[in-house]
Amino acid sequence: MLITKTFHDVPSKLDNGRPIRIFVVAPVVPNYPQAKFPGVVCFSEIYQVTGPVERFAGQIASQGYVVACPSSYHEFETPDPIPYDTEGTDRGNKYKIEKDVAAYDEDATLSIDLLVSLSNCNGRIAATGMCLGGHLAFRAAFDHRVLSSVCFFATDVHSATLGKGKNDDSLARVQKGDMTGKGELVMIFGKQDTHVPRQGRDLIRKTLEDADVPCSFLEVQAQHAFIRDESSKGRWDAALTRSLFTFMMEVFERTVGRDLGPKVDSGEKVEHVC
Repeated sequence: MLITKTFHDVPSKLDNGRPIRIFVVAPVVPNYPQAKFPGVVCFSEIYQVTGPVERFAGQIASQGYVVACPSSYHEFETPDPIPYDTEGTDRGNKYKIEKDVAAYDEDATLSIDLLVSLSNCNGRIAATGMCLGGHLAFRAAFDHRVLSSVCFFATDVHSATLGKGKNDDSLARVQKGDMTGKGELVMIFGKQDTHVPRQGRDLIRKTLEDADVPCSFLEVQAQHAFIRDESSKGRWDAALTRSLFTFMMEVFERTVGRDLGPKVDSGEKVEHVC
C-alpha cells in the first residue's frame, strides 16, 4: 500500500503541557477515503525517531496499519533524531535514566489515545519497538487496549533499571498479574546480545511463564540492534530482520488485523496426540 507521513503535537500533563511529537505513518488506498486500519505504536531506540525507525514503521504501515512513533525524549530535546555517534549514544543513554518511568508510560498512553482518535484507525491496537523501545512496547502491554506487543531486544527489563533512579517495576508488575489476561506478547533477543545476557533472558522468560502471560520467546543468532539498517556497527542482519518482520506481521494480522470479538476461555485442554 501507499503511505503518508505526518505528525501530531500532543500536550503532556507530566511535562507541564509541553507537547510530545508523535509521528504518524499511515496507509492510503486511492478512492477509499473512509478506509480504516488497525493501529501500531512503534517505540524507538535511545536515538528517537531516526531513519531506520521511520523505515521500519513505513514497512508496517504499508501492510495496512496506522503507525504512531512517539518522540521519547521530548522533555529534553526537539523531535529531531539523535545521531548514532558516540556523543549521541551517550546523550540518549543519559536521558534514558533521567526520565521518569511514569513519563514513559504517559507517552504510550498518549500515543494509543491518538491512534484511537484518528478517523482512519479502527481502534484495534498493537505495539512494537526496539532496544529502549522494546522495553516500552513491553510496558505498553499493561494497557488493556494493546492486543499484542512484539518487543525487539528490549533492554533493562531483566535488570529493572529503566528510568530515573534506575528502578523500574516492569517484571514486578508482571509478577503481580498486571499483564495476565491481556494481550499476546513476543520477546525477540539475539543470543550474542551483550545488553541482555542469558541469565537476564531466562529471568524474563520465567517471569512471564510463571504469570501465565501468552508469550512467544525467540532467541536468534544475532547481536544487539541487528534490525537497524544504518549505523548498526556491523550488526545488521537483513535476512533475519525480514524473517522476524514476517513473524511480527503474522501476530499483528491475527490479533489486531481482524475483529475476533471478545476472547472466551473454554477451559478445553490440549489433547496429547502424535
